[in-house]
Amino acid sequence: MRLLSLSSTVLLAANAAAYDNLLHFGLTTQVETRSIQQIYKAALKEGGVVTAWFGGDEKNQNDAVKNAFESAFPGMKLNLTTDLSKYLDGEIDQQLANNNVYVDTLALQTTQDFPRWKEEGALLYYAPAGFDKIYSGLMDADAAFYGYTGIAWQLIWNADKWKGKKAPVEYSDFLAPEYKGKLALTYPNDDDSILFLFDKILNQYGESWFNKLLQQKPRWVRGAATPQTLVRDPKTPYVATFTSALGLTTGAGSLNATYPKKSNFMSWAQQTAILKGAPHPEGAKLLQNFLLSKDFQKTGGFWPVRSDVAPPAGFPVFVDQAHTDPHDFMNFMVDRERVERLRFWFEKRLGTAQGLSPLDDDL
Repeated sequence: MRLLSLSSTVLLAANAAAYDNLLHFGLTTQVETRSIQQIYKAALKEGGVVTAWFGGDEKNQNDAVKNAFESAFPGMKLNLTTDLSKYLDGEIDQQLANNNVYVDTLALQTTQDFPRWKEEGALLYYAPAGFDKIYSGLMDADAAFYGYTGIAWQLIWNADKWKGKKAPVEYSDFLAPEYKGKLALTYPNDDDSILFLFDKILNQYGESWFNKLLQQKPRWVRGAATPQTLVRDPKTPYVATFTSALGLTTGAGSLNATYPKKSNFMSWAQQTAILKGAPHPEGAKLLQNFLLSKDFQKTGGFWPVRSDVAPPAGFPVFVDQAHTDPHDFMNFMVDRERVERLRFWFEKRLGTAQGLSPLDDDL
């Protein structure tokens, strides 16, 4: 009985952390009509600070966003924390539960969290300039959350280490004998986006593909940035990965990258939102308008989510890319029972993910 009482108390406390919007009729979206300069002035008057939590697996992964924002808006300070999305969302839940929100805005891979936070009344309904240009299905109709950049995992190889050999173009190519002991891959049971990628591959190529992949003796690592780091390093034996991304480029230094021509692969729009209790709402609005601005969408390095911003020459529109659908990932993520079953299926075969957090492993 004590356990039942304790459980009930915990549930009541959790439910009290935020309110249910079901019967809160007439909620309206704040549609931005001010110029970016007017928002900038309001943010400076507010204190010139915005605190943002971004998902990522390297400490410096979002430094470019911080530097570009602070350069565009002198006097503004972006306190930006990068950590795994699956860790940050729990920290946000704790802030909400304790009624102690100190983060202004979020940008996370855990797309399943945003509809829940909206239902709990934790998000600000705010449409930045350009919101109406976001591709259908990549944003919430009430502007509680929306995608700000499009990402997809690529086939990546080190051309310097792979001279005179055929470049990979499909997932089946990685089963060739010459790749044995030379692949660096992210644990699918440690990152839900990689889990979804493997789900797609196995549904197309069957379990036999995975069994043959295991025979290649890949190095399994934590974090999606780590594989390309190992592949780039001339001192390692690793020549290729398919669980990382360089962005909208066919190469960077010794690394070359492509998307499969026939294989299904995964893509998604990283979601962002402003917390309703944000201590710096004007600063948060300035950041959101910056992220959706045409300039950032053109230069962010990944797919623009705005229909009026074209991707770099040679790349298709994000939602028109063959063999992938960026809408699928959110559907996958909201089915947590299926995600957990898949995760355990891979964990049984690979073991639990080994190593420090990718932000702390110095790889």
